[in-house]
Amino acid sequence: MMSKRAQLNGKAILEKDFKTTMRGYSQEEVDEFLDLIIQDYDAFSQEIVRLQQEIDRLKKSTPEQQPVRTRAAQQNTQVNYDVLKRLSNLEKEVFGKKFIEADE
Repeated sequence: MMSKRAQLNGKAILEKDFKTTMRGYSQEEVDEFLDLIIQDYDAFSQEIVRLQQEIDRLKKSTPEQQPVRTRAAQQNTQVNYDVLKRLSNLEKEVFGKKFIEADE
C-alpha cells in the first residue's frame, strides 16, 4: 500500500563512497554508522516481506478459518434491548395519559 518505493538497499548503502577532505568526518565513524544503517535497513526489509506474506495468507483464508466474533453481536443485542426497554418506559411516562384518554 506504499506509494513510494525505497531508493536504497543494503548493498547500495554499503558501496556508497564519500569524498574525503582535510577537515572531513572520520572515515571509520562513518563506516561504522553506515554498517548500523545497513543492519536496520535489512531488518526492516525482512519485516516488510514477513508482513506482506501474513497479509496474503489472511486474504486467502476462508471465512471458516477466521475467528467467529459472536460476543460483540450478543453485546449489541443486549444493548439494543436495553435501549428499547428504556424508550418504551419513557413513552409510557410521556404519552401514557394521552393513550389512556384516547382508548376511553
